[in-house]
Amino acid sequence: MNPELESLRTQITEEIHSAPDLQTLKEVERRALGKKGALTALLRQLGKVPAEERPAFGKAVNDLKVELTALLIARQEEFRKSELEARLTRGDFDPTEPGMPYDGGRLHPLTQVTEDLVRVFLGMGFAALDGPNVEFEYYNFDALNIPGDHPARESQDTFWLDDGNLLRTHTSPVQIRAMEKFEPPFRAIVPGRCFRNEAVDASHEHTFYQMEGLVVDRDISVAHLIYTMKTCLREIMKRDLEVRLRPGFFPFVEPGFELDVTCPFCEGKGCSVCKQTGWIELLPCGMVHPSVLRHGGLDPEEWTGFAFGLGLQRLAMVSFGINDIRDFTGGDVRFLSQFYHR
Repeated sequence: MNPELESLRTQITEEIHSAPDLQTLKEVERRALGKKGALTALLRQLGKVPAEERPAFGKAVNDLKVELTALLIARQEEFRKSELEARLTRGDFDPTEPGMPYDGGRLHPLTQVTEDLVRVFLGMGFAALDGPNVEFEYYNFDALNIPGDHPARESQDTFWLDDGNLLRTHTSPVQIRAMEKFEPPFRAIVPGRCFRNEAVDASHEHTFYQMEGLVVDRDISVAHLIYTMKTCLREIMKRDLEVRLRPGFFPFVEPGFELDVTCPFCEGKGCSVCKQTGWIELLPCGMVHPSVLRHGGLDPEEWTGFAFGLGLQRLAMVSFGINDIRDFTGGDVRFLSQFYHR
């Protein structure tokens, strides 16, 4: 180490060890390692050092910086320990007093609704399945009887990836995967995250959560579908809400329905959440289309089934009285702290 660096090392080391308090130590650190400190000034002179000496000089300055940083950290720790010992020996310190209270965490309302739904459906004999968020076009559209010119395939509705795959727009692709994997009869639910290129407002999100349901057996009818939906809603909401079925077109079911529930915010009178209709659209459902059964490797002459896609955020809004879907992903701790697990 050259004489200038050695002299600086000795000077700063003595100042670190002789610093009487933490404030003085911080001033030593500023003078030595700060933007206008002694070591920074030396590094700025590197261009004036002969070329053959620059590597050794630069390394020596950096080594000194590491050494002094370690000394500063050690000295700071000494001050902290001394301060703690002084506080512990003061007469006003009582180690038997309770510590500062802290607020425990909460389960997110979507997590609560999902867990409750899984519990209900497991009790009804369903299996809980999962599927990929990044899907093949075949599973997301083709196998579900969605034609090539369907608007859902457009970029305005679907997040397409550069490799030709996509972020799944619904949990329905797992219907095909389940039929390929399991021998009927079977019942399955698929809770998960979905993505659609939608404008965000009080009742719509580009990232949302669904729970797909699928039952495949012999002689399944609409009556089985209605009974399952009513049982599910009664168990989750702990009360009876008026529901209605209205015709709906979905390429993967025939016949298809929309299941709505009375808006709990306006009691059916009409508000901004229900768009003045008095109803909240909760889930599409219907009998599995024969073409979908064929894509899943099943004979529609032998097997029938029903399927539904339950909007978990909308169910949570109805269940907890939440009037803005954006609150779920807003990150406001005050919002989340309201929800205790039921």
